[in-house]
Amino acid sequence: MLRAIVLGAGAGGGFPQWNSAGPGCLRSRAGDPAAPPRSQASLAVSADGERWLIVNASPDLRQQIAATPALHPRPGALRNSPIAAILLTGAEVDTIAGLLHLRERQAFALLGTPQSLAVLDENSIFRALNPDFVTRRAIAPGDKLDLLGISVAIHAVPGKVPLFAEGEGDPGIADQGETIGVALSAGGGTLHYIPGCAAMTPALRIRLAGAACVLFDGTLFTDDEMIRLGAGPKTGRRMGHLPMTGPGSTLEAFAGLDVARRVFVHVNNTNPALLADSEERAILAAAGWEVAEDGMEMTL
Repeated sequence: MLRAIVLGAGAGGGFPQWNSAGPGCLRSRAGDPAAPPRSQASLAVSADGERWLIVNASPDLRQQIAATPALHPRPGALRNSPIAAILLTGAEVDTIAGLLHLRERQAFALLGTPQSLAVLDENSIFRALNPDFVTRRAIAPGDKLDLLGISVAIHAVPGKVPLFAEGEGDPGIADQGETIGVALSAGGGTLHYIPGCAAMTPALRIRLAGAACVLFDGTLFTDDEMIRLGAGPKTGRRMGHLPMTGPGSTLEAFAGLDVARRVFVHVNNTNPALLADSEERAILAAAGWEVAEDGMEMTL
């Protein structure tokens, strides 16, 4: 069976975001139980409870490990870790920065598409990950792996290049492996982890049909959320994220799709659905969706 732990459910910046005085962040910072904090998106999965695969090394990875006993070192050797592999779904800051927490000569495998690994190769700070201990392995859409007893299928999803690599203007949708989704199983149902997705394609819809659980991009409630709130100049789709609601949204895309459990992850601090008592959360619940919290566990 597959055991999965949501290490972080928030988008880049987490919740509350350090420089945000938005209403949700104010409530979270004040300790409102309806607005629990979320760290930046990351997932841990294991087939045996002993060896763990981390999907995305968020900037909050150190505190996520500290908050998750399953990921703590075991008694015995002075230095050890049950984390055996890291898999990247892209190369944004909020998927790779946490790698720098793992530089203490600990062996693990690092997997990513050639596009993602190229970002690491081009930034010398990631040489802090000693290649004598950290082996880099290129993966590509279409690959099927047996990793730590977990069946892992890699597939491209519509996304974009990392923000810091955009240059001037809109780079448009990228769908050659710049952003990937992963399907994970270990003898039970299949869990899909897709924390970033700019559009639902017919191929993706077919792929998700029959899934036991889908953890899907929930960055914004509406496409114009950031603009309307004065938090940024871009729509959700321009940032590479399908909005939860509205024309062509995630709720529309999943309508009639055979998915047993639907959970939003990578939820931005501006998104009112983070608040358990909000009208927006009620709308999602009525449509059969959950909003992830840090520490959420599931077994498939």
